Amino acid sequence: MEDGIFFNQSKYIKEMLKKFGLEDSKPMKTPMSSDTKLTKGEECESVDSTKYRGMIGSLLYLTASRPDIMFSVCLCARFQEAPKTSHLKAIKRIFRYIKGTTHLGLWYPKRTGIETVVYADSDHARDYVDQKSTSGICTFVGCCLTSWFSKKQTALAISTTEAEYVSAGKACQQALWMKQALIDYDVRLDDVPIMCDNKGAIDLSKNPVQHSRTKHIEIRHHFLRDNVQKGHISIKKVPSVDNIADILTKPLKRELFNYLRLGLGMMEHIP
Repeated sequence: MEDGIFFNQSKYIKEMLKKFGLEDSKPMKTPMSSDTKLTKGEECESVDSTKYRGMIGSLLYLTASRPDIMFSVCLCARFQEAPKTSHLKAIKRIFRYIKGTTHLGLWYPKRTGIETVVYADSDHARDYVDQKSTSGICTFVGCCLTSWFSKKQTALAISTTEAEYVSAGKACQQALWMKQALIDYDVRLDDVPIMCDNKGAIDLSKNPVQHSRTKHIEIRHHFLRDNVQKGHISIKKVPSVDNIADILTKPLKRELFNYLRLGLGMMEHIP
């Protein structure tokens, strides 16, 4: 477009809804209810795993332009081995949400700056199967969203601080990768800020003394502290309500979901 680039997969969405017979379904305002608790659901009936995996695969392709469904899709994807009716209900809700937001996409305006910032967040012990935490990371160059992911942490975090510290470490890797990538375009950034809403994790990243409460944290996660000391990145406090990565870690209520979705740089464009 004249004033920027709009990235959207509306044609693909319509084809996908038709493929799974959901083109006449009632639209929903959010991809997942804020009180959803998905477990292995042994008491529920099993569903066709081939169809379920097909739905997951189709939605994962859609996350290329729809970071707002990233968490919900990744959560449902954990149950592909033996899906139950509760999981199918959750995945159908995502389809109903995208039906009502077919023309939503990512907006990249012209003449944006190159200031890079990374948002990091985690939801401690939210997984109801193994109590592991979920990390959410999103990277912006200027006001443009350039990368994002939602992923369950490999180790079991015993505190919110540890879960946030691990997420900030992942954000540090993204920040350093972005700094290196921009050098190819002759853009050199002195410092990339990582926005985190947990004071404990920020204190750990700045303190060179090995706290007794961090001895159990895997050594590889202290990569964050090392890069803070070297000045490659900085870590800053952001209010929880403004931490955009929150949308990648848990199901949210409609008002907060819409606010953070706007923060991702998403907009609706009907051609």
